[in-house]
Amino acid sequence: MKTHAQAVVIGGGVIGCSILYHLTKQGWADVVLLERNELTSGSTWHAAANIHGLHDSANISRLQHYTMNLYNSLEQETGQSCGVFQPGSLYLAQTEAREHQLRLQAAKAKLYGMNFHEIDRAKAEELHPLVNFDGIRCIMWEPDGGNVDPSGVTNAYAAGARQNGAEIHRFTPVTGTVAQPDGSWIVETPKGNIQTEWVINAAGLWGREVAALAGIELPLQPTEHQYFVTETIAEIAGMDRRLPSVADRDGEYYLRQEGKGLLIGAYERDMKFWAEDGTPLDFAHDLFADDLDRIEPNMMRAIDRVPAVGEAGIKRVINGPMIWSPDSNVILGPVPELKGYFCCNGIIPGFSQSAGMGLMVAQWVTEGEMKYDMFAWDMARFGHWADKAFTKAKVRDQYAHRFAIHFPNEERSAGRPCRVRPIYEMQKDMGAVFGLNYGWEHPLWFADAPGATDTNGFTRQNWWGPVGDECRMLRERAGIIDISNFAKYRCAGPGAEDWLNAVFANRMPKSVGRSCLTPLISVRGGIAGDFTVTRTGDAEFWIIGSGMAERYHKRFLHMVPLPDGTVFESHTEAMCGFNVAGPQARNMLQHMTNTSLSTQDFPFMRSKMIELAGVECLALRVSFTGDLGWELHCKTQDQAQLYAALIAAGKEIGAGPVGGRALMSLRVEKGYGSWSREYSPEYWPQEVGLAGLCKMDKEFLHKPALAKVMDNAPRETLVLLHVNEDDTAASNADATGGEPIFKDGKGIGRVTSGTYGYTVGMSLALGYVKGAVPGDTVEVMILGRPHRAVILAEPPFDPKGEKLRA
Repeated sequence: MKTHAQAVVIGGGVIGCSILYHLTKQGWADVVLLERNELTSGSTWHAAANIHGLHDSANISRLQHYTMNLYNSLEQETGQSCGVFQPGSLYLAQTEAREHQLRLQAAKAKLYGMNFHEIDRAKAEELHPLVNFDGIRCIMWEPDGGNVDPSGVTNAYAAGARQNGAEIHRFTPVTGTVAQPDGSWIVETPKGNIQTEWVINAAGLWGREVAALAGIELPLQPTEHQYFVTETIAEIAGMDRRLPSVADRDGEYYLRQEGKGLLIGAYERDMKFWAEDGTPLDFAHDLFADDLDRIEPNMMRAIDRVPAVGEAGIKRVINGPMIWSPDSNVILGPVPELKGYFCCNGIIPGFSQSAGMGLMVAQWVTEGEMKYDMFAWDMARFGHWADKAFTKAKVRDQYAHRFAIHFPNEERSAGRPCRVRPIYEMQKDMGAVFGLNYGWEHPLWFADAPGATDTNGFTRQNWWGPVGDECRMLRERAGIIDISNFAKYRCAGPGAEDWLNAVFANRMPKSVGRSCLTPLISVRGGIAGDFTVTRTGDAEFWIIGSGMAERYHKRFLHMVPLPDGTVFESHTEAMCGFNVAGPQARNMLQHMTNTSLSTQDFPFMRSKMIELAGVECLALRVSFTGDLGWELHCKTQDQAQLYAALIAAGKEIGAGPVGGRALMSLRVEKGYGSWSREYSPEYWPQEVGLAGLCKMDKEFLHKPALAKVMDNAPRETLVLLHVNEDDTAASNADATGGEPIFKDGKGIGRVTSGTYGYTVGMSLALGYVKGAVPGDTVEVMILGRPHRAVILAEPPFDPKGEKLRA
């Protein structure tokens, strides 16, 4: 066994072998995979191994499509059979909501050139004569759907990696991962040690245990999962073709042909955890005792849909372990607090995503960043707050509702509240309905009385009216928005200005009290983040950014060494904040402070330390609503005092609390983008309207990459669309994000944020388009159906910024 390698992959399941293979395809031949037992041990060998291309996330759909297409070429490349069966997949909708979901996925498939379309009942019965289609509202057909052989796929990846120079060592458990002063790692095994630039944890069921060797605690929890295979069914035995799989997610089971019978699996409500205190090290190709009683309700629904299942005996039952993250997405990416340690853990649909996941890991390790924005998979979406209790509660919910629709704006209650700030109970008593943001509870909207909850769906829900009231209140008078979940940092010391200039693309403010907006540039020249930087002293700056991206941004901030004597520290937990905005915001606040808030004394994009109702605040003259307003940041221990004073002052003028959903509407009325929606590493500054904030006459992080892409014309352009009111009234729905945009029957882009603009009387959508300009008429596929829209030349609210600067 070699003693040095560019990367060491730990885990010989399908994901570990895919990562190894894709590293070699990226040109890294000096790589090693270590497997504690035999390849496919753990969860891989007993997987049902279904494959499908479509997902609610466009980027995950791209990766699943890539995975499905790779299997056949992988067989040809390696000579190792992957056992690929692609008889197609039928997707059934029993409910209106499922129909909306499938139609939206079909529209996305058309935009991205994937084969997924609606068929009628007669065609479906021809494809799968054993299915009873009574009660089905909509049937979609994916010709490329099917399944693969788990062991075949894993060994094909392994064979391809070996052919390209990689080494694989079975029966070689990792007993230690030791960080070295130079940033490398020593990976310890009973057969010797390997020094490497990258440790890649793809250890599957043992992901927690391997991570713990490096002092990392991953939010993962295994469960039991069952499927069974029937005896031979005469109708299938008499066929000369393979039947398509059936995705009846409203029935909460999956079904496909296996041999001459059928395989049926379920995610039951009465789920069962396994290995809560750690995965046994002697577990390998093991299974649990059958427990079919737990999935009996799911089985009965499968029998109703495919009566032949009830007439056939059971040939075998597979009850094996799976390991889950709190949101059932993979935990992927470099550990932000460490150098050279990569995680790829908690994978559920492994055979639909294995190639895409391997490709993304290999791109990140070899090139420094993935091609696609995959923040939904990034391990940085979880922090220290995602403890065992939170993880178990969320995994229970995810497993039991595996096939439930994840609606736009849906907030699930499992594991909450997790983190709360001092005014949580006050807001609760005021009728706040909360959402989760990086573990924090934050108000989404305010009901008339405490105890209200969201309804969920693709159409306008119970919060649509109250959110409109909040928007109108703010635009007509004033509103108080809790922005405590923004990330807040302090940078101070003799090298603070130089360091911030070396990190951010814009030039830092020279004068105390001035603020600037600045992008953070990604490895490929895209937008890694957007920040407000304020100079609060001769050698002190405050930085405000996205709260949910704070751990993600650590990776970039650590790329530029801090000068001696300079500190950069997070104050997100130590400080809270409010945005008070609206035409009467100045009058409301002026009664609470002796500091003049007049435009002459406190102009736009300026800051001051002020005392407000006896509370010291950093006041910034900025507002994400696009209206006159101030951000007020105070110590966490002062939050309740400040909030009570603001609410009391607001009552005198008919102002009050405003939630996050109203803020979404208000910022879209102004055409403002938001990180993770409009701003991401996939988009260049000139595509999002931020090129003017990138000062190319100074040096900053990833400037060469930016200089390279800035020479190019925009591939797409961020635009604001007005969706036809007659169409939205007919569907009772607005865009929410992800909807394809078509022009003259051709896909030209997709929505990134959508909402109703209550104070301008328009259904609005921000999105990226190509080949279209302001004034053009397009179609936005809301609920998967065309809604007419016009590209606006300017935002409908305060296009000249006069109110913002008043």
